[in-house]
Amino acid sequence: MKTLLATLMLIGAFALPQQNASKPLYVVTYIDVFPAYAMEAATLLQTFANDSRKDPGSVRFEVLRDVARVNHFSIVEIWNSQKSYDAHLALAHTRSFREKLQAGLGSPFDERLYNNLQ
Repeated sequence: MKTLLATLMLIGAFALPQQNASKPLYVVTYIDVFPAYAMEAATLLQTFANDSRKDPGSVRFEVLRDVARVNHFSIVEIWNSQKSYDAHLALAHTRSFREKLQAGLGSPFDERLYNNLQ
């Protein structure tokens, strides 16, 4: 049974379309923080957005706040490629932002990567 499962997983991996590294990458990240941490999180997110907009390959970077739940945020990003996004993740300001935000997170980051459907 384990062999069959491993074989099916291997076949499935080859059947999935590979992400094209040169296509624009869309990233949507949902961030939930403890209510008492919402103001500090908003300040951190604003600084992070300003810094990230200057990164090579950044096309657009927006931070949104839920109207009804002020401790819920979304980051919507567009990068010119997966490579640009990966470089952004390795930059000091990105690592610092994520480290500082850890103290107030109510749940793990929910980060989703997309390519345009064409």
